[in-house]
Amino acid sequence: MESRLFVIGIIMLAWAGAAKYLKHKNLLKNKIIFNALHTAFAAITAALALWLFDFVSTGGDLSSLQPSTGKTIFKIVVIAGLSVWAAAAAWRAKERKILKLFDKDYEWADTIYFSALLAAFVMFFFIQAFKIPSASMQNTLLVGDHLFVNKFTYGFRMPLTQIRFLEFNKISRGDIIVFTFPAKDKNQINCGGPQYGRDYVKRVIALPGETVQVKDAQLYVNGQKVEDHGYEIYSADQRYTFESKQDKLTYQKEWEERDLEQFYGILLRDQFGPVTVPPNAYFAMGDNRDQSCDSRFWGPVPRENIKGKVWFIHWPLTRIGFPK
Repeated sequence: MESRLFVIGIIMLAWAGAAKYLKHKNLLKNKIIFNALHTAFAAITAALALWLFDFVSTGGDLSSLQPSTGKTIFKIVVIAGLSVWAAAAAWRAKERKILKLFDKDYEWADTIYFSALLAAFVMFFFIQAFKIPSASMQNTLLVGDHLFVNKFTYGFRMPLTQIRFLEFNKISRGDIIVFTFPAKDKNQINCGGPQYGRDYVKRVIALPGETVQVKDAQLYVNGQKVEDHGYEIYSADQRYTFESKQDKLTYQKEWEERDLEQFYGILLRDQFGPVTVPPNAYFAMGDNRDQSCDSRFWGPVPRENIKGKVWFIHWPLTRIGFPK
């Protein structure tokens, strides 16, 4: 999301720079040049308005947006229509009107590119909006909850790298994290479909080097039974019992390569492991243990995929608070 804002800011900054140059060179009197400039501004702002609508309608989680041909056609029609309207207005404008239109366009462009770049900076380094799309974290987080994710608590990430600095807090067992799904490629199938590029929210269960096992739906970390903390819920009417015939090394490899679900499917919900969490990775599960597609099925969460820690529920009003 922040990358889109950055692109919007750069495009609008480029428009403002070009507009300022053309005015300085006294080229705005040329109807063709001004027409192209005003039309481009209208197209950019129309695209931005449509993007903002998507942003608001998804609660800030654009990864949950379902693309469709109808929506795409509608957006093209809106952008084309506003562009034609702007072109017609620019062509009819007299010299004095041209300067007024230009001043308005430039004022808006100045505001938009500054706001977009500032928002991209804040969202990349500090805070990201997120909307809960499923019941996997129920009852801690409910479907439709709108969250703010703290992106700096685990350290600031340098753009275009995985380098982090100023790590204020380490990732700890029990943290609720938001991360990009760790798919190998766009064709990887997990949880009934491709998950590539989607943001997930789960709770950290185990840290690098720790062992995890689930026996008869009971969680064990480092061989010790993990007692419920009060946030876990279970809803299954029946439990699956089976014993893996694979040796531990093969089982571990298939789990790390995210292929284990293909062999065992839903059976992993109740009988899983033991596996060892690899270096720089974490084991994550949903609080709604029987309705969560998590590390039991698709493997560890790499450190570089973790965006931040769930911080605050800001909507709906009845749900405002700090989740634990």
